[in-house]
Amino acid sequence: MIIGEAGQAVQAVWGGGILGESGRVYGGGGGGGGRFEMDPDELASVIGLWEDELDKIVKDADKILSIMTSVEAPGQDSVSSGYASTTIDSLVALQTQNDSMRKYVQEYIKKLKEAQTKTVATDQGMADPFRTV
Repeated sequence: MIIGEAGQAVQAVWGGGILGESGRVYGGGGGGGGRFEMDPDELASVIGLWEDELDKIVKDADKILSIMTSVEAPGQDSVSSGYASTTIDSLVALQTQNDSMRKYVQEYIKKLKEAQTKTVATDQGMADPFRTV
């Protein structure tokens, strides 16, 4: 079972079975300082999935720009011009939404990588007392 914002985000994008049955993701409280736990392999996998999603978002942005630059009015009349203008307005809104998604995913990947760095450092720190010299 996946609990918390991170788990819900993963579940929403890739479905409920993405993390498998063996590991669990535990969510934190809602006060804006949520917390989750994953083992390092799961975290690396989730980061990879989000990076793949970011690649798709960037490719979509390229497509949107390509379409925007190719829009032409089908005729010389005002209705045709209005059609082209409305199309551009819609594409600008789509581009704005795409930019927002890209920024969100980039920030989320950054947070996941920070968590990954902290996890590795914590794991190494926990192992130090058990090392023989």
